[in-house]
Amino acid sequence: MQKTDFNEGLLGFLDASPTPFHATQNMAMMFENAGFERLDEIEAWELREGHKYYVIRNDSSVIAFTYPKSKNYLMVGTHTDSPNLKLKPNPVIKEHGVVKFGVEPYGGLLLNPWFDRDLSLAGRVSYRDSHGAIKAKLIDVQKKIAIVPSLAIHLDDKANKERTINKQTDICPVLTTNEDFNFETFLRWQLEKHGVEDVKEIYADELSFYDTQKASFVGLRDDFIASARLDNLLSCYTAMVAICSISCEVPMLFVANDHEEVGSASTSGAGGSFLENTLRRIVPEYDAYVAMLRSSLLISSDNAHAIHPNYPSKHDSKHAPYINKGVVLKVNANQRYASNSTTMAEFMRSAEVLGQPLQKFVTRSDMGCGSTIGPITATRLGIETIDVGLPTYAMHSIRELAGSDDAYSLYKILTGFVR
Repeated sequence: MQKTDFNEGLLGFLDASPTPFHATQNMAMMFENAGFERLDEIEAWELREGHKYYVIRNDSSVIAFTYPKSKNYLMVGTHTDSPNLKLKPNPVIKEHGVVKFGVEPYGGLLLNPWFDRDLSLAGRVSYRDSHGAIKAKLIDVQKKIAIVPSLAIHLDDKANKERTINKQTDICPVLTTNEDFNFETFLRWQLEKHGVEDVKEIYADELSFYDTQKASFVGLRDDFIASARLDNLLSCYTAMVAICSISCEVPMLFVANDHEEVGSASTSGAGGSFLENTLRRIVPEYDAYVAMLRSSLLISSDNAHAIHPNYPSKHDSKHAPYINKGVVLKVNANQRYASNSTTMAEFMRSAEVLGQPLQKFVTRSDMGCGSTIGPITATRLGIETIDVGLPTYAMHSIRELAGSDDAYSLYKILTGFVR
């Protein structure tokens, strides 16, 4: 695959994946098109050598794998979730001549950029049909239905000097001046738009706001890719395309977990049993299972903080990655990243053989360091792990910025990895 095709596909994937549910659904369709067979966790598995499979949990996490004779897997771990404004269960607030929605920040999002954006809503709705069956449907309103208006500077003369945001009162998106608005009617309308007509009762929803601005190239030479949810759909897309591109005889596994942004402690998060359950079914005999884990390598792929040209002092000058200068090896002495000298050497050898540049990131010693699914998965499974990332500006903003070269470079490393 050429870089132009890779990046155009990336933009389409980003726009079509406003929530982890939609990202997982889109990856499932890609796997189907690439010849992967879907498995159900509730049913017995009869795996056949030379075939490719995928399995989904909670509609928001997915694992795909080849099933060759050799089981010394190259695993790539990512996550499907991104910081956002999530709708509260009873969201409707009618006051001061408008209808607005109560929201709860999900993850460590940067709040300021959410103001004055054209917002839409997407997620999963659970309901009961006329036969008593509980079902779920993914919806995406797509229409620009809401906005969080800023307070005019005339009413806040300190706005450009100091600005604090109250998460309860300041970030409620405004929807309409029609005070007859009914939330259940709105959901029924959306379900009908998405092909669901038999709805006896709506039980619950998991809906999130998202920015309707499309992903795009930015820069004089299309140097950058600007989009929401680059953290971490950028890695999801790269690993998905990689595993779809390789032969069935190459032992490779891809896992995209939900809930990384809030600690990974869920049935579908990296702290849950999803990957471990799947691997135990791939290799049922215990000694062989342990041998598989100890001979495999997990690449935890997430975004990395590129040195910001306006805030260079926020980086250690010796470990400050640049955009479009290659994949970043992420290191932390306190195991916030799982990289060690052995796993770094293996990754560096492959990049060198393939002619791909690499960079190294260590956070400043006087600043906190984020983490990834890498240490969590390594701890749970005992698998050798390296944390890598793609250089990014404005991480956790409503619109992030990455390079147009770096994801494609990681794709080439993954598809040509030397084991």
